[in-house]
Amino acid sequence: MTESFSITRVFDAPRELVFAAWTEPAQFARWFGASSDVPLETVAMDVRPGGAWSVVMHVDPATVIPFRGSYLEVLPPERLVLTLTDPADPANPNVEVVTVVLKDLGGRTEMVFVQEGHLGAEEYARTKAGWSAFFDTLAEGLPTA
Repeated sequence: MTESFSITRVFDAPRELVFAAWTEPAQFARWFGASSDVPLETVAMDVRPGGAWSVVMHVDPATVIPFRGSYLEVLPPERLVLTLTDPADPANPNVEVVTVVLKDLGGRTEMVFVQEGHLGAEEYARTKAGWSAFFDTLAEGLPTA
């Protein structure tokens, strides 16, 4: 059975800049992981349908989390659909699907984020809290023009 959650946020930045934050390695490394370190050299993005992406998040010196996936849909600057797996968690081999839809609000951007897959309710609650923190960091670093 597929489970999911969604987060809707409005950013004080144009849609093109929010899309770039999702698709340019230096920008993605800045906000993904929130307070964790994401070294730019660990970010790889081939942003096209069928292209792969990967990133390594350093939570602390003893905890490193590699994420990877592939792009299913890329429609600049309004929609991204990508898979997400945590290869460091062999107990959970399921692939999650992340959909990001960006709506132009005239200089501001509404982002609707949906993650769906096979995690349990408790895991989704933790994952949603994590993404919310990531998006706080994203909002703090977005240029407004």
